[in-house]
Amino acid sequence: MLDFIKQLDTDFFLFLNQIHHPIADIFMLWATGDKAWLPLYALIIILLVWKYRLKVIVVLVFIALTITAADQFASGFMKPTCKRLRPCHEHTLIGKVHLVTPNCGGKYGFVSSHAANTFALALFLSLLAKKEFLGVAIQRKKSYFLLVSALFSWAFVVSYSRIYVGVHYPLDIFFGALAGCFFAYLFVQIAKSMKLKPF
Repeated sequence: MLDFIKQLDTDFFLFLNQIHHPIADIFMLWATGDKAWLPLYALIIILLVWKYRLKVIVVLVFIALTITAADQFASGFMKPTCKRLRPCHEHTLIGKVHLVTPNCGGKYGFVSSHAANTFALALFLSLLAKKEFLGVAIQRKKSYFLLVSALFSWAFVVSYSRIYVGVHYPLDIFFGALAGCFFAYLFVQIAKSMKLKPF
């Protein structure tokens, strides 16, 4: 059964990975880079400081805990435990993978750290903002759903770029995203249980 699932995952990867275009190659290579989103992260921090003032320290500490936990779970536990080769390291896929990035990354890819980290941040910020936006005027509810849509669209683009550039299977992304969402929910609940403001 496991071999059947892995084969389906491989087939789906090859299908998605072969949908490419030279212009999309440039964008996806940029989107998958570690430094590409630094301006976005800076903007998020600025907006958090503007919104929460001194209480932003608590928010930033819990964001750091969330992303660290998600990243360590993906890279420090899952990858060395499961030892599933990245598609770009799989010898049976040589010549079949559209590899955009010059760096394939580490040997193992299950689960994706990019997916874990981006979805962790997206859900964390969504849950944090929920208190501010829901239960009030409908216009603010619309703003909240726009914010959530933007955050998860960003997480999806970054995660999908990992398939596009040839370094992750779809299930690497799916379970990485689940892990990220789990840790985001967990740390928000911990902050709430400690009655920390602004949670």
